[in-house]
Amino acid sequence: MADSSKIVLDDKNNGEEIEIDSSVLEVIMGIAAEKVDGVAAMHGNVKSGINRVLGRENRGKGIVIKLDDDHNLISDVYVSFEAGSYVPKVAMDLQKSLRQQVLQMTDLVLKEINVHVTGLVFPDDPEEQQDNRGTSQLFSDIDEKSKNESTPES
Repeated sequence: MADSSKIVLDDKNNGEEIEIDSSVLEVIMGIAAEKVDGVAAMHGNVKSGINRVLGRENRGKGIVIKLDDDHNLISDVYVSFEAGSYVPKVAMDLQKSLRQQVLQMTDLVLKEINVHVTGLVFPDDPEEQQDNRGTSQLFSDIDEKSKNESTPES
C-alpha cells in the first residue's frame, strides 16, 4: 500500500493493481446514505464545515473509512435521522444500502459499518404548518354554523 488513504485492489492473475482513495469511498457512501428513507442529514467534521463555508460541496461528510490490522474496511457513519423514524430500521437500511453500493461500485466488502446517530431533525417547513392549519379548516363549517346559531336574528 502506497499510503494509508489509498486502498489497493490487486489482480493476482495479471499482476495489476488499482488504487482507490478513501475519499472516493466516502463520497460513494455519502451519496447512498442521503437516499435512505429516514436519514435527514449527514454530520461532518471541521474540514467539511470549512468547505461548506467556502461554498464547496462535500458529499463524503459524516463518513470515515479506515482499515483495521487485517486490512478489512471499517466505516463510521455520523448521521441525523428524521424525527419519528424507527431508529433500528433506518440504521439497518443504511448499513445495507452502503454495503451494497460500495460492493457494486468497487467490489470491496465493508466488514463493519458503525452508525452513530448524532441527532433527530424535526420538520420545520411551511408545508407542515399548513397541514396543521388544514386540520382546523376541517371544523370551520361547524364553527360557522355555531356562530350563526348563536347570533340572534333581527
